[in-house]
Amino acid sequence: MQEAMQKFGRFLSAMVMPNIGAFIAWGFITALFIPAGWIPNEGLAELVGPMAKWLLPLLIGFTGGEVVNGHRGGVVGAIATAGIIVGTDIPMFMGAMIMGPIGGVAIKKFDEAAQDSIPGGFEMLVNNFSAGIIGGILACAAYSFVGPIVSSITDGLASAVGAIVSAGLLPLVSILVEPAKILFLNNAINHGVFTPLGMQQAQEVGKSVFFMIESNPGPGLGVLLAYSLFGVGNARGSAPGAVIIHFFGGIHEIYFPYVLMKPALILAVMAGGVTGVFTLTLLNGGLVAPAAPGSFIAIMAMTAPGAYFANVAAVVAAAAVSFAISSVFIKATAAADAEKEDALEAAQANMKSMKAASKGQSVEGEKQVAGADIKFIVYACDAGMGSSALGAAALRKKLHKDGYKNITVKNFAIGNIPKDAQIVVSHEKLAERARADSPQAEHIWVKDFTNNNVYDVISERLKGGGVSAPAADAGVAEEETQSLKEGVLLKENVKVGLKSVSKEEAIKAAGELLFKSGYVEKEYIEGMLARERDISTYIGQGIAIPHGENAVKKHVIKTGLVVMQYPQGVKFSDENTAHLIVGIAGKGDDHLAIIANLATITMEYSEADLQKAYTTKDPQVLFDMFTKG
Repeated sequence: MQEAMQKFGRFLSAMVMPNIGAFIAWGFITALFIPAGWIPNEGLAELVGPMAKWLLPLLIGFTGGEVVNGHRGGVVGAIATAGIIVGTDIPMFMGAMIMGPIGGVAIKKFDEAAQDSIPGGFEMLVNNFSAGIIGGILACAAYSFVGPIVSSITDGLASAVGAIVSAGLLPLVSILVEPAKILFLNNAINHGVFTPLGMQQAQEVGKSVFFMIESNPGPGLGVLLAYSLFGVGNARGSAPGAVIIHFFGGIHEIYFPYVLMKPALILAVMAGGVTGVFTLTLLNGGLVAPAAPGSFIAIMAMTAPGAYFANVAAVVAAAAVSFAISSVFIKATAAADAEKEDALEAAQANMKSMKAASKGQSVEGEKQVAGADIKFIVYACDAGMGSSALGAAALRKKLHKDGYKNITVKNFAIGNIPKDAQIVVSHEKLAERARADSPQAEHIWVKDFTNNNVYDVISERLKGGGVSAPAADAGVAEEETQSLKEGVLLKENVKVGLKSVSKEEAIKAAGELLFKSGYVEKEYIEGMLARERDISTYIGQGIAIPHGENAVKKHVIKTGLVVMQYPQGVKFSDENTAHLIVGIAGKGDDHLAIIANLATITMEYSEADLQKAYTTKDPQVLFDMFTKG
């Protein structure tokens, strides 16, 4: 149950958090220009309604679809969300959180079903029409069926909240919110419930107390102050620094270990939360938009006109009550704590384990997947068609050769890394992008996609995790030889005996041949040069595989390859000389067979075989080498 709630909370947060900037912009415009704002302006106030009704839900819907299936999922999610917006009169945040992911799932299922049956050259046509048709159907369904249902639910929630407020019971909500923050480590309640309700209330009256129920830093501040004054050992020494990070940085997670170290302090933060909400309702406080992160600075920035005293009082009151109760518990156990100064470290490790468990991660040292759990490894590069495909093929062949055939190794472009990838291998220059695209995975950075020790790392991990490869006589079949799809490499596109040129000229020549053969549009050539300027496509053993960066993949008409032999070599760096340049334009998976053969060449060909490839005057020799494996 807890794991399900954690996943649900992370999913809700993933839809809202990337769009907080838009919520803040809406909040500033509301605070400034509505009739009750700082500088009322009838014209500019016209922005408030459309932004709340259209912009924010569409952003949430797009992000919800994108989380499920990338940009295509986002587009269909936004189309579906538009249907639910048109069918209602209120800001449809809840509807966006429903229709966005549904759109992503729908187009993902279509892509999975159709990916192997789309004729070559028709990919763009099918992709565009499928997104449009599926999005249109979902928009109609949202307008006709989902919208009325969500409106009824929203009205019911609003009535329930109104009843709670009328009965003066809203402060009691903190009894659930504060433990949930610590135990579930997510923003499910805040972004799933309070933000949508707060947006509706803010649009009507210019502010909302809901924005401060979860983000109030007072309860955590009280706990940290109590440790600063009455704690012992490491807890007392680290608490003052945690105060600054929590209060001014808005990183509430930093006080969670202090509460976990002494679970009775949950009562303190609950009481502080109740006090804060009571103060807000009593003094008519509130914010104009979500305070993200929940720092005092963000709260002041989002405070509605006339609500500064109430909001500050709510933070102070919550901190005071939490401090008073925390002090009692901390002082009562100070003597025992002096003998257990490692309690904070244990609690921090416990919290890290909770967070890791909720994300399916290991916390042994750096983020690391246990050998027995390794099932899905991804090689990721900018375009996902050349370097990463070669690296994935090389690792896959090594693992399969040793009998580890239950481990999937695939290549993807950064931006399309699957969410269930456990280990992601990427170039060190792409580290930050890869980490941002797959935060759930362990990351291995390499300088070269083919000449690296990734296999050694994985192999040692597998052996250390008690995973043994099948014995040599266990009947493990050899990996099937992949055959190249007809037309991907033409014999006339194998050029031998070329005179040495600069690497830029050689790459441009490969691109020109791809263009003349109808594989790419002219713009792809510049993308090949840009890719080389960013990260070298030299892969070792005298071979380079120039290909376009991700930005020019749209200029690939169909999969094609060209092989160009330079007997005297082309200098790719002071240390690296390429004799074979394989220009790649990849669409779909048609080019992966030759990548697999390249992996075989770089790993298994003898020096004599390679020398023959570098100097042969017969194009058929190279054609056979690259196409027949």
